[in-house]
Amino acid sequence: MTDRHKFDPELECDVYRTQERGYWETGKSLSVRCLEHGYPTPLARWHYHEELELHLIVAGRGQAFVGDYIGPFEPGHLVLVGPNLPHNWISTDVPAEGYPLRDMVLQFSDEPIRHAAKSLKELEDCITLLDRARNGIEFFGISDMARKRYERIRASSGCQRLSHFVEYLSELAACNDYRLLSTARLQSQHDDVSMSKISGIVNYLTENLESDISMAEVCAGLGMTESAFSRFFRRGTGNTFTDFVNRLRINKACLLLMDTDRYITSVCFDVGFNNIANFNRRFLQLKGMTPREFRRQASKRFGRSSPAGMGATMNEHPVPVSQPRTGI
Repeated sequence: MTDRHKFDPELECDVYRTQERGYWETGKSLSVRCLEHGYPTPLARWHYHEELELHLIVAGRGQAFVGDYIGPFEPGHLVLVGPNLPHNWISTDVPAEGYPLRDMVLQFSDEPIRHAAKSLKELEDCITLLDRARNGIEFFGISDMARKRYERIRASSGCQRLSHFVEYLSELAACNDYRLLSTARLQSQHDDVSMSKISGIVNYLTENLESDISMAEVCAGLGMTESAFSRFFRRGTGNTFTDFVNRLRINKACLLLMDTDRYITSVCFDVGFNNIANFNRRFLQLKGMTPREFRRQASKRFGRSSPAGMGATMNEHPVPVSQPRTGI
């Protein structure tokens, strides 16, 4: 824990938004910025900024962190992150060569849109979208549209670019298949040093889930008392340390349940739980269903073939999807 993660976060500003980091346009002020990056990258870290970001994942799988939300992602994952809402995407099982392109991102400020909506009533629908974004929004079923819209914005300029952007916002505002991610609107006020510590902790926990992780060990590595660390960690992530570790482990379990035919008991120990009863209890608490139900629903929702031995019994019923979504 004494070694800092090699990708330290930084509060983003224009001086860092270079072509080498994946920004398409540099050296000029734009209302809508286009950004593309692969993984690993210095841009993938626990961080925040004043602008909203619309993330489309096009490669790789792993865990998404948005405010106090932790959940799985895969290609087609589309999320709108509000201003100053901490976020990160950590890919797992990354090939040796990495991913040349993982994220296609739009950055924009909400103040000009809110100001324009006072005169242009047609933009009022977008204000509801911007308000929801303060919790982070995940959209479903529109990733193909999202990529086409992004590419049109990237290839255009001037009024045409603005027109494509407003059309994109309009489609997002009209999308009814979404869920809010963070239960708390974390508006981070941490400085870069504090965010760097949190980023290092998050990466350490993610990489060592199968181990017996203790808060005392983490505190010792940071030179903090447990009471000071508890306050610091909750301010930065919106979770207690124990809740955060449990969320990480349950979401890693979700990936294993979707991708492998391992027995549920094996998955329990693979992600660091010591007994199946506690695993089942935490899984039900966080996902609203049992691990078996999750595996069955994931097979239906994501079109995956059922792994051997996962079978569904006659008394299992799918959990209806409502808005905003819950569960998977």
